[in-house]
Amino acid sequence: MSDVRVRKLDDWVVGWFRTQAKQHGRSLEGELREVLKEAALRRKREISSELRADLEQLEQKYGLFSDSAELIREDRDARG
Repeated sequence: MSDVRVRKLDDWVVGWFRTQAKQHGRSLEGELREVLKEAALRRKREISSELRADLEQLEQKYGLFSDSAELIREDRDARG
């Protein structure tokens, strides 16, 4: 795990997260860790949804894509 230091946050921001931490029964560090993790996961889910929608559009336009694993294996075996 990595350590991160954030400097020069406004006092109200720290106060907000300190209050949230207290309400959730966590330390300030634990609250910030959870908020950062949730933000990262939310963005990953958004990207995943966008990619899924793109795939659906491609499948509507070109049909269902076949599994290329077998073709890739054959190609690799042929090359040695």
